[in-house]
Amino acid sequence: MSTPSDAALPIRRLTPRDLSACADLSEDRGWPREEHKWRLLLTAGKGYGVDDPGGGLVAACVVTEYGTGERPRLGAVGMVLVAERHARQGIGRRLMRHIVSAMGTTPLTLYATPYGRPLYEELGFKATGRSEMLSGPFTPGGSQPRVATRTATAEDLGSILRLDEEVFGVDRTLLITRLPAFSDLLHVAVDDGRIVGYAAAWPNMDTHVVGPLIARDTETAKSLIASLAAHTDRPLRTDIDVRHEELLSWAKARGLTSVAMNSVMTYGIAESPGDWTRRFAPLTVAAG
Repeated sequence: MSTPSDAALPIRRLTPRDLSACADLSEDRGWPREEHKWRLLLTAGKGYGVDDPGGGLVAACVVTEYGTGERPRLGAVGMVLVAERHARQGIGRRLMRHIVSAMGTTPLTLYATPYGRPLYEELGFKATGRSEMLSGPFTPGGSQPRVATRTATAEDLGSILRLDEEVFGVDRTLLITRLPAFSDLLHVAVDDGRIVGYAAAWPNMDTHVVGPLIARDTETAKSLIASLAAHTDRPLRTDIDVRHEELLSWAKARGLTSVAMNSVMTYGIAESPGDWTRRFAPLTVAAG
């Protein structure tokens, strides 16, 4: 019996029941399984995938929608993966075209690897920025952080949500309210009783990923990273907007090393919304 070609395989919505298949697909492409992250994305976002007639998934991706009302104001595309045995056969392009069509007039954003960027450019995405992935053990040093930090409490959530929407530019309540359960550490920076920044550290394999990192200024961002690092024995990993040169230099001086560079790309808007000067790192590049 003949098997259908990739072009004939239907695209369907993924659910949390597809968690293992998504993790298997990540592993197939040499990525970590990242089941903790996949679980968040499949719960908070909309997964799309193509089933392999032989078992597992041919391809998958997730769109996380932001904004209130009937129509989202922004969609973040992430975890675009195609199984090695189906690579270079157009399935990734077909999946992305499906996403663009399904999202209609909703602007889109994504972080692209150098390998994936040509496909996104072909579909009409424009590079609007870059981020640098850093990873490694954090070594304290230099002057002490200048901004007071502490562990976030349930009473802080409203303030965190208001600050996040102000800085990110779009309401992310459905994602941010999951942070207390998703992350191992959630800290806030406080000045005169007012929250001026927040950051989470969530488990990913043997590291703690720092993100989101929202802060009033660079000194506040430094204080939040140092605060999180002081409460974990794991290496840190984060993706910092390259325009924050001072923070990048500071993090590298404390043991984090450059791992990769990604392009920030948008579709339907000239640039990402919000205030980049206070947006230092995403929760994850898969969700913005």
